[in-house]
Amino acid sequence: MSYAETETASQPDCWRRAAVLAGGPEAAGLPAAGERIAVVGCGTSFYMAQAYAGLREGSGQGESDAFAASEFPFGRGYDRVVALTRSGTTTEVLELLNRLRGTTRTVAVTADPKTPVRAAADDLVVLDFADERSVVQTRFATTALTLLRAHLGLHSEQAVADAESALAEPLPDGLLECTQFSFLGRGWTVGLAHEAALKMKEASLSWTESYPAMEYRHGPISVSTAGTATWMLGEAPEGLSEQVRATGAAWVDGPLDPLADLVRVQRLALARAAARGLDPDLPRHLSRSVVLDGS
Repeated sequence: MSYAETETASQPDCWRRAAVLAGGPEAAGLPAAGERIAVVGCGTSFYMAQAYAGLREGSGQGESDAFAASEFPFGRGYDRVVALTRSGTTTEVLELLNRLRGTTRTVAVTADPKTPVRAAADDLVVLDFADERSVVQTRFATTALTLLRAHLGLHSEQAVADAESALAEPLPDGLLECTQFSFLGRGWTVGLAHEAALKMKEASLSWTESYPAMEYRHGPISVSTAGTATWMLGEAPEGLSEQVRATGAAWVDGPLDPLADLVRVQRLALARAAARGLDPDLPRHLSRSVVLDGS
């Protein structure tokens, strides 16, 4: 088995540990209700930032923005900035944290505390039990979001049970043969849709897109046809599944918690990688962390 397969399979246990951690002193640096916050990251961590910001603001716990670390608007005022960084070494994240030092409180969620992020952030939450050897992120991303979700009071054991089901049940028929995938979300699950598309690209070199679900009718549905798949993470807008099926495309949704449904996408990405003879632990042109020259 690849590292990515082993790490994907371990997610339910990681989520349980993260939910406990969220209620303890280790999570004291996370935002309090009512604070105006920004959440930043790169790649997968940026999409988890989008999901967290959507969850937090959508549940009435405070204004919450999400940015790629390289695109942070320094002219805006925030009570706290949350940085998601598996490696703790990504150049854009470290530069952002260092620039904010002394002006805005920062907290980093990381898998490795023995990295420069310890000195760059004011507070640190460590998920070392969810660290990964694969370049492709699976369990750290979902465990970080589970931590944040639990800190908001929005995590449930049902999500963990659904993740176990996502790992145990067969994938929908016909997806391995599809030539293109569109992933859709609404609210906080838009970030999950973006991450699903990225996972399929990284691990299996699949052609993927991702959109807010209501936007799919405004042009993107034109790519739907026989041999393509449209996958909805979360509750679909009324009538959209019928419109997609009418194009001849496969429609995928399900009763699982949306974060657990992302686990199904991870499994599909790994299965497609295996079918194509690709190594999901070492995708082409990618490294575990982007560290730029001179950083």
